[in-house]
Amino acid sequence: MTADVVCVASWNADLVVRLPRPPARGETLMAHGFTIGPGGKGSNAAVAAARQGARVAVLARLGDDDFGRMALAQWAGEGIDATAVEIAPGEPSGVAQIQVFDDGDNTIAVAPGAGAGLAPRHAQAAAPLLRTCKVVMASNEVPAACTAEAFAIARAAGAFTLLNPAPAATLAPALLALVDLLTPNETELRALAGLDADAPEDAAVQALQAQGAGAVLVTLGAAGCRLHLPGSAGQPPQALAGHRVPVVDTIGAGDTFTGALAAAIARGEALADAMVLANAAAALAVGGAGATASMPTLAATRSWLANQQGSMKFSSRDERPACAGWSPSGTTW
Repeated sequence: MTADVVCVASWNADLVVRLPRPPARGETLMAHGFTIGPGGKGSNAAVAAARQGARVAVLARLGDDDFGRMALAQWAGEGIDATAVEIAPGEPSGVAQIQVFDDGDNTIAVAPGAGAGLAPRHAQAAAPLLRTCKVVMASNEVPAACTAEAFAIARAAGAFTLLNPAPAATLAPALLALVDLLTPNETELRALAGLDADAPEDAAVQALQAQGAGAVLVTLGAAGCRLHLPGSAGQPPQALAGHRVPVVDTIGAGDTFTGALAAAIARGEALADAMVLANAAAALAVGGAGATASMPTLAATRSWLANQQGSMKFSSRDERPACAGWSPSGTTW
């Protein structure tokens, strides 16, 4: 299979418990729901990209257990190529413990299991896929050395690289120099740049771009999201307002954004247009429970956007876009 999008993919089984509110330290709360389902930032983004019309392949590592078989079954059902997946006998697959609260917010703790063993050799073995794809995406849930090798192989062949730097972690300049599009939230942005939490956004973006990062798409929760293109220092970034929608839960919403963005870029869409589709797909994703069940198709996303009657727009920074990320009010994406 020739893939449009290759994901250096984390996988974990999501163990989701539903609570009225976050428990205090040492407190026990009675939950009102529990589910086990497929998850992992990389796997979620791969599913999102596939539903947005891309041919997708995953580069991943699983345990030889029921959770690993859950991953393979999900990818097969979504038409995702898993030929670059290694099964690791004797190692567990990844697991995430997720608490979802009644306002839609959540907390997540991830034990990566076999996924922590992804290494440059796995990217080298997947070189035929990486050299023929259009976009390679990854997150900080997979080892940076594997991501860097995959990006280097793909970029040398002309592919576009996309990194969602979550969970927040320091990135080596050598990896940043291989990133065409970086998608941090505002906290991750400043942490990556090594600046204080109150440092100006422009200063953080410029610091990362000085280390070689390409475009930086910053998600800002209730304040919106902004796209800083390379060489645009001193110019206002492109800002995109979000959509007010009912929120069931936000699990996988950011991964939906990432996957939809990658699929649109692979189709040849400009970054600004890809951001519009990704923002809409993420808005639709928060309307259902779980990481992937409510991820929309491309047709559904386009249809929904067509009916928004101008609810999304690009603006200058001074126009203060409404939102392009989930806010704890439970009504906004």
